Amino acid sequence: MSNPGHRVVVREYGETPLDALAQHVELVAQAAPEQDELGPHDVLVRVKSAAVGWVDLLMTSGQYQHMPAPPYCPGLEYAGEVAWVGAQVERFAVGDAVLADGLKTGPRSLGDHRAWGGFATWAVAPADALLPLPAGLDFDQGCNLLGNYETAYHCLIHRGRLAAGEHVLINGATGSTGLAAVDLAKRVGAIVIATGRSQAKLDQVAARGADHVIAIKADDGSVRRFRDEVKALTGGRGVNVVYDPVGGQVSLESLRCVDFGARFLIVGWASTPFVARGKGQRGAPNANILPTNLIMMKGLDVLGCPAVISAHRDPSLRHTRLRELLAWVEAGEIVPHVDARYPLTQVHEAMRVKWESRFVGGVVVNP
Repeated sequence: MSNPGHRVVVREYGETPLDALAQHVELVAQAAPEQDELGPHDVLVRVKSAAVGWVDLLMTSGQYQHMPAPPYCPGLEYAGEVAWVGAQVERFAVGDAVLADGLKTGPRSLGDHRAWGGFATWAVAPADALLPLPAGLDFDQGCNLLGNYETAYHCLIHRGRLAAGEHVLINGATGSTGLAAVDLAKRVGAIVIATGRSQAKLDQVAARGADHVIAIKADDGSVRRFRDEVKALTGGRGVNVVYDPVGGQVSLESLRCVDFGARFLIVGWASTPFVARGKGQRGAPNANILPTNLIMMKGLDVLGCPAVISAHRDPSLRHTRLRELLAWVEAGEIVPHVDARYPLTQVHEAMRVKWESRFVGGVVVNP
C-alpha cells in the first residue's frame, strides 16, 4: 500500500476558525497505512470526495460541542473506494464505493477513529461506519447526504412534526442543511418560504422547489423587516414551523412571522458563532438570549434540535430517519446539491468560501 497522497492536519485549536486556517491547518504528505497498522474490522478507503461543513470549521477553534484532540484530520463526511478490508470484514470488498457515517468515524465520532477525517487521500474506518454509496449518487453528492439530510429530518420531522399543507419558514435556505430542509419539507407536502441574504442564491433555491423566497438583507447589511411578506403569504396567519440555523436578528424577526402555537426549531446560530471561547477553552462568555415575551404571547413551542447529540443519547432515533432517507434517495426523490469543488491542495480556500457562505448547498474537496 504505497501510493503517496496528502492529508490535512489541525495542529492545535485557533482562536477562531479563520485564525486556525491561517496558523494551524496544514496540508502534509500522507502514505497509505500498512496492513499491520490496521485492525481486523477496519476498512481502508481511498477518499474521492469530502464535504466541507460549517462544523469542520468550528471544530478547528474548539468551539463545537465535539472536540477531537489535536492533531487530527478534519472532514466529518467523505466518500470513496475501498482499498483494503480487514480479515473480519464481510460487508465490503476492494473496489466498493462507500460513504462514511460521520457519527461513527472521523472527528465527530466517539470511538477510536476520531483522527481519521476525510480531508485526506486515505481514511480508515470501522466497517460498521460505512454505507454503500447509494445508486444514482456520485461521490460529491454522497458525502453531502447524511449530515445535511439527517439534520433536516431530525429537526423538521422528528422534532417539528411538520405536516402536509403547513407553512414552514426555512432560514439560511441557501446553506447545505437549509437546502436539505427545503427538499424534505417539500417531500412531506409543506409550503416552503425560504429566506437568505442573496437573491441570486435564492433563485437557485426556488428552482429546487421552494414555493416562495425572501431576500432579507438590508442595504446596510443588517437584517430587514420581512414579517409583512411572510404574513401576506400565509393569509395573515403566519407560519406553523420555523427552521432556524441562523439565530440573532433573523430569529427575532422570525418570531414575528409565526401563527399562534407554532413550533420554532433551533437548528444552530450561524450568525453568532463565537458564543463559546476559542482555542478550545469553551465556556460561555456570551449567550444568545430569547425574547420570552414573544414566545409566551405567541404560545410557541421552542425546540432545541441537536441531531448528533440526540442520536448519541438515543441511537434508536437514527433507524427510522436513515431508513426513510435512504429510501427517498433510492427513489430519486433526494439528490444533494453540490455547488463548488476544490482539489484538496486548495483546502484553505474551500474552507474560507464555506465560512463566507459563497455557494448554495455543498462545497467539497477532492483528494
